[in-house]
Amino acid sequence: MSTELRSQCTLSVPGNRDMSPAEIFRQMADWCQDNQINHDIYGQGNDLQEFEAKVADLLGYEAGLFVISGTMTQPTALQLACMARKNPVVAMHPSSHIYLHEAQGYLLQQRFTVLPVGNPYQTWSLADLQAWPDEIAAVLYELPMREIGGQLPEWEDLNAIKGHCREQGIHLHMDGARLWEAKAWYGREYSDIANGFDTAYVSLYKGIGGLGGSMLLGDSAFIEKARLWMQRQGGNVYHRTPYAVSAAMQFDQRLALMPALFERTQQLYRILEDYPLFTPNPAAPQANMLHLYLPVSAEQAIAIRDKLATEQQIWLGNPQQAALADQSFLEWYVGDNLLNLSDDKLRAILDWFVDELAA
Repeated sequence: MSTELRSQCTLSVPGNRDMSPAEIFRQMADWCQDNQINHDIYGQGNDLQEFEAKVADLLGYEAGLFVISGTMTQPTALQLACMARKNPVVAMHPSSHIYLHEAQGYLLQQRFTVLPVGNPYQTWSLADLQAWPDEIAAVLYELPMREIGGQLPEWEDLNAIKGHCREQGIHLHMDGARLWEAKAWYGREYSDIANGFDTAYVSLYKGIGGLGGSMLLGDSAFIEKARLWMQRQGGNVYHRTPYAVSAAMQFDQRLALMPALFERTQQLYRILEDYPLFTPNPAAPQANMLHLYLPVSAEQAIAIRDKLATEQQIWLGNPQQAALADQSFLEWYVGDNLLNLSDDKLRAILDWFVDELAA
């Protein structure tokens, strides 16, 4: 029901503008023709390798590997780190995607064991990691952390973790699914943020807008091992071209837009100051995303959302139940839609929502 209702909406508050298959395929075809793009064959081809090298260079790594799915990318990288150290223990935050949203694949496939580090509702520090007495093979750190509204660790805290892992010989891996959104708050280059991480994963569809796919970054030897393991898992598809092209054709433009999206997020927070019924998390923006807490249950929030969608063809997002029975939250990614939405229109939507809550 929600998918059908959303498709009928002419405005979505969170996210980027959705292109129809015809529109995005037309743009891909034009870009391929203008740039004389050739298909890769099982991941081999100059155009794909140039894109892999471009992303690797941007983040300061020797090599990159396009992988069809992030769910394949990250467990493989962590498994290789554990195999190299003959130790199955991986530390990560309890809100990590691997821990919450991948059907416990790491466990059922006997790839590694997870130690949950830190408070589920906050970023974690070196002290949280050191609270475990166990010998740890690898550490995963997500930048920014989606499940807690896009929070980021302070730069000094992140550097402390980098230094500790380097000194202890612990493989440090970055879950950079939304790394592109972290630069504006840190005010540092992507290579500076990635420096100290042995490997990194970045998404090519979340902030970039591609059809799908991801990139694994690391040193050349590690990437070659990962390439073989992707093949062993069925990830060696004949042509990666459609996925790679859909990301590569808009990669530079999307990255160039990130500062404006963060500025728009700051403007959104100032607007929300006039709406005390809504509570953003984090309290101040750290990336161009947030969780907006509502004083009603998810069931009630969904009913309000559906009413707005039906009556005005405006989509608010997907309410999720919070810890309290009478509280829920929306995840808002500040993308094209909010960037191009006037303040007056946004206030009108929020005013309507307040009236519905009162009713």
